[in-house]
Amino acid sequence: MLLVTGASGKTGKSVIASLARNGIAVRAMVHKKEYFDELHALGCMEVVVGDFLEPASVAKAMVGTTKIYHICPNMHPQEEKIGCIMINAAQEQRVEQFVYHSVLHPQVQAMPHHWQKLLVEEQLLMSALPFTILQPAAYMQNVLGYWSKMMEDGVYSIPYSIDSLSSMIDLADLSRVVLKVISEPGHLHAIYELCNPTPLSARQIATIVSQKTGKQINAIAQDRYGWEKTMIERQMPAYAREALMKMFEYYEKYDFIGNGHPLNWLLEREATSFEQFIDSYWNSQQQQQE
Repeated sequence: MLLVTGASGKTGKSVIASLARNGIAVRAMVHKKEYFDELHALGCMEVVVGDFLEPASVAKAMVGTTKIYHICPNMHPQEEKIGCIMINAAQEQRVEQFVYHSVLHPQVQAMPHHWQKLLVEEQLLMSALPFTILQPAAYMQNVLGYWSKMMEDGVYSIPYSIDSLSSMIDLADLSRVVLKVISEPGHLHAIYELCNPTPLSARQIATIVSQKTGKQINAIAQDRYGWEKTMIERQMPAYAREALMKMFEYYEKYDFIGNGHPLNWLLEREATSFEQFIDSYWNSQQQQQE
């Protein structure tokens, strides 16, 4: 039995669907019962409610599992503490493999939500657990959060330079990697940087979307402090807001570029390009309208 934590987010759902399709028995850990039906529909054998910050709750969710894919809830201010609780429970359970969902370039202290993941990685290295660490870039799917605005107003607006380059990964490619490292030998004590080989700027993303859809999309750099004011009004938690502001500043100064060879090697093919991703999404949208 494999335990997937943080299973209610888009990462967890994609990974669970991939694992279940390939015959992996999955137990999902979530913080609310309202996710039960959806996760069972994706193929989960079991779904349990647990408190990530309560050691007894985590230990109970882990009983009977042999492997763990740990995804911390997104932008959680206590990610290091949650990671340590998970690692301690895994040691007690004597799991065969602890797969940690980290992030591309966790070494950057200037981005707090990245740095916390590095601290969890450090605890894994000292735990004596058989581990695999995955460090994915931002998902291509994140661009779809701007899709309505692009299609309605012809604008792709981000709160940093539209010429900053960033690596990305298709979530489907990540899910294939998770299946591989869990089901095949040879991936213990490995740390894999995961991204498509070609970093893109917002300007290039807008051009690709324009070419695929036939609609002119213009990339625009939004004022970061205006973005922050909007997020305050929307009551975004302070930690998430501050961490994202620091991330935008980092992206603008230094770009965010990884190496695509590990992903290509793990997939045993070329990683999905952003052009392929948008083409597939656009075709699916067109088919739904027919």
